[in-house]
Amino acid sequence: MGADGKSLSGVPFTKMSGSGNDFVFFDGRDASLRSLEREDVITRLCARGPGVGADGVVWVLPGESGAVYRMRYRNSDGSIADMCGNASLCSITFAARLGLVRQGVPFEFDSDAGRLRGLIRPDGKPQVTLTAIKGLTGKAAPATDNSELRMGFADSGVPHLVVEVGDAEAVDLPARGRSLRFSPELAPAGANVNFVSKARDGRGWRMRTYERGVEGETLACGTGAAATGAVLRSWGSAGDEVVIETTSGRDLLVSIHEDGGVTTPSLSGEGRIVFDGVVTDL
Repeated sequence: MGADGKSLSGVPFTKMSGSGNDFVFFDGRDASLRSLEREDVITRLCARGPGVGADGVVWVLPGESGAVYRMRYRNSDGSIADMCGNASLCSITFAARLGLVRQGVPFEFDSDAGRLRGLIRPDGKPQVTLTAIKGLTGKAAPATDNSELRMGFADSGVPHLVVEVGDAEAVDLPARGRSLRFSPELAPAGANVNFVSKARDGRGWRMRTYERGVEGETLACGTGAAATGAVLRSWGSAGDEVVIETTSGRDLLVSIHEDGGVTTPSLSGEGRIVFDGVVTDL
């Protein structure tokens, strides 16, 4: 069925959306599909013109040592990302479809960033408790321009710079996001860059993200929302729960738990199956 990556004809997939952050999912319990984890295959699948179109590709693999499954994620350029918050939410929905988890029963699953806790809430939405925040600071200090009020940093499985601005909609995100993403202070790995301002409806904060690996704006970013929630809390601008409004118009709810100086975020939001398909010519 073309699982050698030379021809993808006949390969089944599921297209999923986490608040507009979209993914191609594979049931990686079928060992033959794991051979698709190649840069050339991933870029072909994620291409929005000739391919399926996605921000990344996800495999749900067999779990080990108490984990129900393992989530494996690659960005649209083929690079490995240790973690993707919206992909983890989608993986919970996907795992429920596979019969691996059920509503209301907490479980654990693995990612390249570490072990995570998942739950399908009573309202049917997936929820994930991410790994503890690392490197949290409210005073990150790359060069700023006049529209930027302050910067913070948090690693929520992947590194994020959080930049408060007067109006996130007004930011030249492709230019400024790329400049900060490659800032020398963040070398060598760089970071995703989240521009945030108070939401116009007063319910929370508006966030726009320049995402490394995609190298452009994505409609949502789960780990970015988690990092933003932690940084806003450190600034005293948000409490233990904060609503993050994404570019797709959908909300992500971030909950922060503090215990003994360890900051752990949980994320809940959309994990939606858009359609199932079979690649016929790619």
